[in-house]
Amino acid sequence: MRRISKLTRVAVGVASLGLVATACGGTSSDSGDSDSSDRGVAIAYDVGGKGDQSFNDAAYAGLTKAKDEFGYKTADIEPTEGETDADKEQRLASLAKQGYNPVIGVGFAYGPAMKAVASKYPKTTFGIVDSVVEGKNVASLVFAEEQASYLAGVAAAKATKSDVVGFVGGVDIPLIHKFEAGYKQGVEDTKPGVKVQSQYLTQTAEEGGFSSPDKGKAAAEGQIEKKADVLYAAAGLSGQGVIEAAAKAKVWAIGVDSDQYKQAALAPYKNYILTSALKDVGGAVYALAKSVQDDKPLTGTQTFDLKVDGVGLSESNPEFAKVAGLKEAVDKAKQGIDDGSIKVKTE
Repeated sequence: MRRISKLTRVAVGVASLGLVATACGGTSSDSGDSDSSDRGVAIAYDVGGKGDQSFNDAAYAGLTKAKDEFGYKTADIEPTEGETDADKEQRLASLAKQGYNPVIGVGFAYGPAMKAVASKYPKTTFGIVDSVVEGKNVASLVFAEEQASYLAGVAAAKATKSDVVGFVGGVDIPLIHKFEAGYKQGVEDTKPGVKVQSQYLTQTAEEGGFSSPDKGKAAAEGQIEKKADVLYAAAGLSGQGVIEAAAKAKVWAIGVDSDQYKQAALAPYKNYILTSALKDVGGAVYALAKSVQDDKPLTGTQTFDLKVDGVGLSESNPEFAKVAGLKEAVDKAKQGIDDGSIKVKTE
């Protein structure tokens, strides 16, 4: 897989920007002709949509940065309940016809649609997050989620007092297995003997695994009853329920994708969000938009890992620094991953 370009290094950190007006959903787009001279990046959201305080909102932060910097029109489109691949194809094609460039599908679910549409619009650069789609005009934006999750596991092992921690995955799929694998390894390498409880909310995204805070809350409550005192959720919007349950029980939650300690919608629970496993989706969106703006569009597989700060661990909560040995252990783990002495599992 090709190493990420220098351009992306400039974009790193976009996901940590304050996300303004993301708490409400809805669809936004610009109408007009297909003159691409004044139309820039368009994103089509994954399940959960804008307002998930996580994956989709991180993409929106990248779109906002590009819009502010380049002064062009943008579009961000919500998914519909129970939609098919054909619906996704129509959405991507419509954005390309309107002149948006690049057009980005946020989430692996756009894979089949992207493959079908990209070749029909060769002058448009397409991007897809969390999946690899072959195409001369397609940039596949993928991340080393397992590395950020390893660091989350280190944090959990240092913070637990009960020696029981939890993992809540939104949907039982290979992508989320990477989060679980890294987390478990980080826990085990840091404090052998700590028990990791794992639970997936659904088998398919259509069942609401990424979009149901009530499911996340119920799963977290079950793990807390079994003595878990640190809970890590890789579940999109459903993760909000996990954080709520952790705060109610006064145990630690670990956020995902965005720095959830800073999210306005999660402010009532922020004191119990120890850290977040970061995934710079916003940086990836911005990097692709800038490459098109510079007439040097990125294509092929673009890998965002710890070495380029494409993933990481937040330290926003002041309590992070107060957990004995936590920062030192995380810094040591980062060095190990960076120099290759720690090989993080993906399964």
